[in-house]
Amino acid sequence: MVESQSNTITKQKLEKYFDVTGRALKKVKIIKKTPSTLDWQKAAADFLDMATRYYEDAKHFAKKGDAVTAFAALNYAHGWLDAGARIGLFDVGHDSELFTVD
Repeated sequence: MVESQSNTITKQKLEKYFDVTGRALKKVKIIKKTPSTLDWQKAAADFLDMATRYYEDAKHFAKKGDAVTAFAALNYAHGWLDAGARIGLFDVGHDSELFTVD
C-alpha cells in the first residue's frame, strides 16, 4: 500500500512548521503588565476558543485525508489547552497526564 503525501511528514512539511515556529519564537516579546490588568475570564475563554477551533480544523483535515495537517492542528489545539492550564487559566485537577502541570 502506498501512503499518500498527506499521510507522510515530508521534509518540506517539517521545514514549513520549523520556519513558522522559529519565526514566531523570534517575534515574541514578554509584555510588562501586572496580573491585575489581565481579564483572566476573557483570556481563558479565548484560549479555549482557539483550542476548540484547532480541534475542529483537525477533524476537517482528517476527513479530507490530510493526516499531517490534522496532526499539526491537534498539536496546536492541545498546545492552547496546555498553555492555559500551565498559566492557571484552567483548572485541570492537577492532571499531569494530559497537561504539563505540577
